[in-house]
Amino acid sequence: MMPDATTSLLAAGSGSIVGLILGLVGGGGSILAVPLLVYVVGVSSPHVAIGTSALAVSVSALGNLGSHWRAGHVKWPCAAVFAGAGVLGAAAGSTAAKALDGEKLLALFGIVMLVVGVLMLRERQATGDPDVRLSNETARELLPLLLGIGFGVGLFSGFFGIGGGFLIVPGLILATDMGRPLVKGFFKKRTSSVQYVVVDPETESCAIIDPVLDFDLKSGATATHSADALLSYVDDQGLRLQWILDTHPHADHFSAAGYLKDRTSVPTAIGEKVVEVQKLWQGIYNVSDCCPADGSQWDRPPTR
Repeated sequence: MMPDATTSLLAAGSGSIVGLILGLVGGGGSILAVPLLVYVVGVSSPHVAIGTSALAVSVSALGNLGSHWRAGHVKWPCAAVFAGAGVLGAAAGSTAAKALDGEKLLALFGIVMLVVGVLMLRERQATGDPDVRLSNETARELLPLLLGIGFGVGLFSGFFGIGGGFLIVPGLILATDMGRPLVKGFFKKRTSSVQYVVVDPETESCAIIDPVLDFDLKSGATATHSADALLSYVDDQGLRLQWILDTHPHADHFSAAGYLKDRTSVPTAIGEKVVEVQKLWQGIYNVSDCCPADGSQWDRPPTR
């Protein structure tokens, strides 16, 4: 039976959300896909929802693979061994899941989601070797780990129909000791914005992303408490600040970026699309003479 228009729209919207999350963070697809299929789209059988999510997430992940491949972020030998072991584990896990009542499986799935959420709140330290390779020299050490952890991740993934990012990424890090940046977030409650310090653990270099200039709406006063907290963190951790980055041209962000540059002499940068925003602002505010729309207000010219 063909689904009605409402169901098709809900399915398309849910799929777009899953694809967006996969593209942003590389994982969490099925953690979202299964509850979306059950509670939004209206798939009544948990087994069908899990099976359907496996296909949907696989297609989305395959689409995201291309951009990571072009950027040189895929270690094919490690991925092939890990994936091969994972396929065997997934086959065993999915077979076991079929023997379990659907409602019990869904309850276990909910417990897994809670555990994952708690684990994600923990601050993680980033260490490891980002240049690790599976070769004749490293095979004796890496192969057993890749095969064993890959099979375990596949087993868990096949049983619950999940695991694309939130299991595979930490599994690969555990097996190969691949490095990853340390990201420290600073949440500003008044504006519900988040500032970040991103650290390369190998060099202890860091970048500040989207710093915020404090603004009191009632008095019109500004302050630098939030930006100063970022500098305090950098100093306390013994880090070397290399960049101040804006992801979008909000006034509170690039005002704070300018303040931090004055304090540290560290260069600022932003993406190429800021030029389009500046051209839009020129027409709205009639400021073409004083504000060139070329991104020159940042130290690093906008590039692709």
